[in-house]
Amino acid sequence: MIARLFAQQMSLSLGRQIIVDNVPGAGGMTGANRVANAPPDGYQILFGGSGNLVFNQILFKKPPFNAITDFTPVALLTEQSLVLMARKDLPGTGLQDFIRHVRASKTASFGSSGAGSSTHLGCLMLNLAIGVDATHVPYRGNGPAMQDLIGGRIDYYCDLIQTALPQVQAGAVKPIAILSPTRSPMLPDLPTADEQGLTNLDTTNWYGLFLPKDSPSSIVQKLHLAATAALDTPSFRDRLHGHGVAVVAPERRSPNYLARFLNDDIAKWTVPIKGSGVTVD
Repeated sequence: MIARLFAQQMSLSLGRQIIVDNVPGAGGMTGANRVANAPPDGYQILFGGSGNLVFNQILFKKPPFNAITDFTPVALLTEQSLVLMARKDLPGTGLQDFIRHVRASKTASFGSSGAGSSTHLGCLMLNLAIGVDATHVPYRGNGPAMQDLIGGRIDYYCDLIQTALPQVQAGAVKPIAILSPTRSPMLPDLPTADEQGLTNLDTTNWYGLFLPKDSPSSIVQKLHLAATAALDTPSFRDRLHGHGVAVVAPERRSPNYLARFLNDDIAKWTVPIKGSGVTVD
């Protein structure tokens, strides 16, 4: 959805249509690998991010490409927050009560939409930060996990805010904290983990644009300008916000920034992912 919105908006700046080819397989790795091996002529662009360039880079025993060296960064575009939710009848309110409860519990459990998903890894990062070893219950998708949280069969869940929002608004689950540095406009009254005393926790999911390695700087600059023009269009930003997506600040959009950011993000997620023991063949 978000890739198609960008394709439509950037096409206006470029004066030619960008066609989105949603290539399934290996959690986005198949499509990313196609771009990694494409000619550096600007005709194949990767809309990639946390999933295929960070999480899977660490999860796969033999990833088909190197996320750092096999692409040319163009622009960091958007970020999406995870929200920590608990079953409605979990004792207490707020993050500190939540931490005290799961630390004291011998049976605490958290759900995910599948091993290696953002919902799984987000909670792993949280568990590492608060020092708990809760039981992971993987589900086949977001829906079953959410239903078991609503039913009280698991204790907590870390979900992308746009899919969590309906259940939070309905009062079916207990929102605990935004797991990003800043509050979300979709839940403006819900404090971040940092505001509630758990500093330096950031489970943000992100997206950016990448070209094959060795792409000419003229092509990189042309696509970078089209992407930033899209981000600076108020009506387009509003559409993104409606999907729970935050636009990154102008000083964080450059190719050089994205290169550093990708490297740092892989380093940040390596500890919890490797520590979990989860791998993909």
